[in-house]
Amino acid sequence: MKVFKETQRFDQWWLRAILAIVVLFLLYSMYSEYITALETRTELSLALMFSNLFGILIIFFLLFFLKLETRIDEQGIHYAFWPFQRTLKKFPWSSIKKCYVRDYSPIGEYGGWGYRAGFKGTSGAMNVKGTTGIQLEFKNGKKLLVGTQKENEAKSVIATYAHKITS
Repeated sequence: MKVFKETQRFDQWWLRAILAIVVLFLLYSMYSEYITALETRTELSLALMFSNLFGILIIFFLLFFLKLETRIDEQGIHYAFWPFQRTLKKFPWSSIKKCYVRDYSPIGEYGGWGYRAGFKGTSGAMNVKGTTGIQLEFKNGKKLLVGTQKENEAKSVIATYAHKITS
Protein backbone atom coordinates (compact mmCIF):
# COMPACT_ATOMS: atom_id res chain seq x y z
CA MET A 1 0.00 0.00 0.00
CA LYS A 2 1.45 3.33 -1.11
CA VAL A 3 0.70 6.35 1.10
CA PHE A 4 1.41 10.04 0.54
CA LYS A 5 1.66 12.25 3.63
CA GLU A 6 2.49 15.92 3.83
CA THR A 7 2.30 18.59 6.51
CA GLN A 8 2.80 22.22 5.51
CA ARG A 9 3.07 25.32 7.67
CA PHE A 10 3.18 29.05 7.05
CA ASP A 11 6.95 29.28 7.50
CA GLN A 12 8.01 31.56 4.67
CA TRP A 13 10.77 34.02 5.63
CA TRP A 14 8.91 37.01 4.17
CA LEU A 15 5.76 36.18 6.14
CA ARG A 16 7.76 35.94 9.35
CA ALA A 17 9.41 39.28 8.55
CA ILE A 18 6.04 40.99 8.04
CA LEU A 19 4.66 39.50 11.25
CA ALA A 20 7.81 40.52 13.16
CA ILE A 21 7.36 44.12 11.96
CA VAL A 22 3.72 44.08 13.08
CA VAL A 23 4.71 42.70 16.52
CA LEU A 24 7.42 45.37 16.88
CA PHE A 25 4.88 48.05 15.96
CA LEU A 26 2.41 46.74 18.55
CA LEU A 27 5.13 46.56 21.23
CA TYR A 28 6.26 50.11 20.39
CA SER A 29 2.65 51.29 20.63
CA MET A 30 2.35 49.72 24.07
CA TYR A 31 5.67 51.24 25.18
CA SER A 32 4.66 54.71 23.93
CA GLU A 33 1.35 54.47 25.78
CA TYR A 34 3.19 53.51 28.97
CA ILE A 35 5.70 56.39 28.69
CA THR A 36 2.94 58.90 27.90
CA ALA A 37 0.96 57.72 30.93
CA LEU A 38 4.03 58.13 33.15
CA GLU A 39 4.85 61.62 31.84
CA THR A 40 1.30 62.94 32.04
CA ARG A 41 0.45 61.02 35.19
CA THR A 42 -2.65 59.58 33.57
CA GLU A 43 -4.01 56.06 33.56
CA LEU A 44 -2.92 53.56 30.97
CA SER A 45 -5.41 52.73 28.28
CA LEU A 46 -6.14 49.12 29.18
CA ALA A 47 -8.19 48.70 26.02
CA LEU A 48 -5.16 49.60 23.88
CA MET A 49 -2.87 47.33 25.90
CA PHE A 50 -5.24 44.36 25.68
CA SER A 51 -5.92 44.87 21.97
CA ASN A 52 -2.18 44.98 21.26
CA LEU A 53 -1.56 41.85 23.33
CA PHE A 54 -4.45 40.14 21.55
CA GLY A 55 -2.90 41.11 18.20
CA ILE A 56 0.45 39.64 19.25
CA LEU A 57 -1.22 36.41 20.36
CA ILE A 58 -3.06 36.13 17.02
CA ILE A 59 0.24 36.53 15.16
CA PHE A 60 1.94 33.80 17.21
CA PHE A 61 -1.12 31.60 16.68
CA LEU A 62 -0.80 32.07 12.92
CA LEU A 63 2.90 31.28 12.95
CA PHE A 64 2.85 28.20 15.12
CA PHE A 65 -0.54 26.49 14.88
CA LEU A 66 -1.91 26.79 11.34
CA LYS A 67 -1.02 23.79 9.22
CA LEU A 68 -2.28 21.85 6.23
CA GLU A 69 -2.14 18.07 6.43
CA THR A 70 -2.67 15.93 3.33
CA ARG A 71 -2.88 12.16 2.98
CA ILE A 72 -3.48 10.05 -0.11
CA ASP A 73 -4.02 6.30 0.34
CA GLU A 74 -6.07 3.40 -0.99
CA GLN A 75 -9.24 4.84 0.62
CA GLY A 76 -9.00 8.26 -1.04
CA ILE A 77 -7.68 11.74 -0.44
CA HIS A 78 -7.78 13.29 3.02
CA TYR A 79 -6.94 16.78 4.21
CA ALA A 80 -7.24 18.96 7.30
CA PHE A 81 -6.53 22.66 7.74
CA TRP A 82 -5.72 22.77 11.45
CA PRO A 83 -7.13 24.18 13.76
CA PHE A 84 -10.27 24.77 11.67
CA GLN A 85 -10.52 21.04 10.98
CA ARG A 86 -9.15 18.81 13.70
CA THR A 87 -9.71 15.56 11.85
CA LEU A 88 -8.89 14.67 8.28
CA LYS A 89 -11.77 15.18 5.85
CA LYS A 90 -11.98 12.19 3.53
CA PHE A 91 -12.88 12.15 -0.15
CA PRO A 92 -13.23 8.54 -1.28
CA TRP A 93 -11.96 7.67 -4.75
CA SER A 94 -15.53 6.85 -5.77
CA SER A 95 -16.54 10.54 -5.36
CA ILE A 96 -13.70 11.84 -7.54
CA LYS A 97 -14.08 12.32 -11.29
CA LYS A 98 -10.51 13.60 -11.94
CA CYS A 99 -7.40 13.99 -9.80
CA TYR A 100 -4.10 15.44 -10.98
CA VAL A 101 -1.22 17.69 -9.91
CA ARG A 102 -1.06 21.11 -11.55
CA ASP A 103 0.52 24.53 -11.32
CA TYR A 104 -1.83 27.36 -10.38
CA SER A 105 -1.86 31.04 -9.51
CA PRO A 106 -2.76 31.39 -5.81
CA ILE A 107 -3.57 35.10 -6.05
CA GLY A 108 -5.10 35.04 -9.54
CA GLU A 109 -7.29 31.97 -9.01
CA TYR A 110 -8.04 32.02 -5.28
CA GLY A 111 -7.11 35.46 -3.97
CA GLY A 112 -4.12 34.19 -1.96
CA TRP A 113 -3.10 31.37 0.32
CA GLY A 114 -4.97 29.72 3.18
CA TYR A 115 -8.46 28.28 3.48
CA ARG A 116 -9.84 29.85 0.30
CA ALA A 117 -13.22 30.05 -1.35
CA GLY A 118 -12.62 30.35 -5.05
CA PHE A 119 -13.69 32.91 -7.56
CA LYS A 120 -13.44 33.05 -11.35
CA GLY A 121 -15.40 29.81 -11.64
CA THR A 122 -13.37 27.74 -9.19
CA SER A 123 -14.69 26.08 -6.07
CA GLY A 124 -11.98 26.39 -3.47
CA ALA A 125 -8.45 25.75 -2.27
CA MET A 126 -6.48 24.76 0.79
CA ASN A 127 -2.95 26.03 0.32
CA VAL A 128 -0.09 27.27 2.43
CA LYS A 129 2.69 28.20 0.01
CA GLY A 130 3.93 27.64 -3.48
CA THR A 131 2.10 27.31 -6.78
CA THR A 132 1.61 23.54 -7.12
CA GLY A 133 -1.48 21.67 -6.01
CA ILE A 134 -3.50 18.49 -6.23
CA GLN A 135 -6.60 19.34 -8.23
CA LEU A 136 -9.71 17.35 -7.33
CA GLU A 137 -12.74 17.42 -9.61
CA PHE A 138 -15.74 15.72 -8.06
CA LYS A 139 -18.62 13.92 -9.72
CA ASN A 140 -21.01 16.56 -8.33
CA GLY A 141 -19.20 19.25 -10.37
CA LYS A 142 -17.34 20.87 -7.49
CA LYS A 143 -13.58 21.36 -7.45
CA LEU A 144 -10.98 21.58 -4.69
CA LEU A 145 -7.28 22.29 -4.93
CA VAL A 146 -5.00 21.11 -2.11
CA GLY A 147 -1.55 22.69 -2.20
CA THR A 148 1.55 20.50 -2.16
CA GLN A 149 5.30 20.93 -1.97
CA LYS A 150 5.89 17.29 -2.95
CA GLU A 151 4.79 17.29 -6.57
CA ASN A 152 6.55 14.12 -7.73
CA GLU A 153 5.52 12.04 -4.72
CA ALA A 154 1.90 13.16 -5.10
CA LYS A 155 1.88 12.31 -8.83
CA SER A 156 3.31 8.86 -8.11
CA VAL A 157 0.72 7.97 -5.47
CA ILE A 158 -2.16 9.39 -7.53
CA ALA A 159 -1.01 7.25 -10.47
CA THR A 160 -1.02 4.21 -8.16
CA TYR A 161 -4.69 4.71 -7.29
CA ALA A 162 -5.91 6.15 -10.62
CA HIS A 163 -7.73 2.89 -11.36
CA LYS A 164 -10.02 3.56 -8.37
CA ILE A 165 -11.40 6.73 -10.04
CA THR A 166 -14.52 5.70 -11.93
CA SER A 167 -16.62 7.74 -14.33
